[in-house]
Amino acid sequence: MRSAQGGDAGQDMREIVLDTETTGLDANATDRVVEIGCVELINHIPSGQTYHVYINPERSMPRAAFDVHGLSDEFLKDKPKFREIGQEFARFIDGGRLVIHNAAFDVGFLNAEFARLGIPAIASDMVVDTLQLARRRHPAGPNSLDALCARYGINNSRRTRHGALLDAELLAEVYIELIGGKQAALFANDGNSGQSARGLGVSGRAPTRQRPTPLAERLTEAERETHSAFIGKMGDAAIWKLYEN
Repeated sequence: MRSAQGGDAGQDMREIVLDTETTGLDANATDRVVEIGCVELINHIPSGQTYHVYINPERSMPRAAFDVHGLSDEFLKDKPKFREIGQEFARFIDGGRLVIHNAAFDVGFLNAEFARLGIPAIASDMVVDTLQLARRRHPAGPNSLDALCARYGINNSRRTRHGALLDAELLAEVYIELIGGKQAALFANDGNSGQSARGLGVSGRAPTRQRPTPLAERLTEAERETHSAFIGKMGDAAIWKLYEN
């Protein structure tokens, strides 16, 4: 797969915030991917493009995995198999930098699935691990997705169970905060520097608010006259003359 875009002046940077759900923890055994969710960012701003699919793992769902994401054998039995969506998914992420929390887990599973189809593996230079970013920024932790949402005031009340697309949406907000917060996209190359995208953690600066009624004058007339007399002694070239009245 191609390396991620970005870095050249005038070139948009494409990133794919990605999450998966699986039947278990071992990509090298019999566990499989059952859900993929992706959110596209262009110059750190959500483009509106997403990718989401449920996948028939061609095996039964262990109870422990079901308790995490709630995807049952019955629900998944009529969903496409990975071999039916693999090429389409590979095209979607091609050329984009992948942003993943605990990336080794998801990349391990995706590369195992790609290997079964002869699709080139995801290269390490295409991946940003937000867990590693979080550990560097917040070494005392905790740095789970839920903990980072709480730290940055991101509403994750919908997250009663793990879900790939919802988790990718939340991670996109967390990622923007990790790389510098709301200032990250104020001067994006696509001309939308004033665009508000708070749904994914980016917003422009609000206009300065003016008082509807000016504050009352605090100087007395005597104080004003004394000040004017003092300024008058400085000569006509004094810079303070510019600020009189």
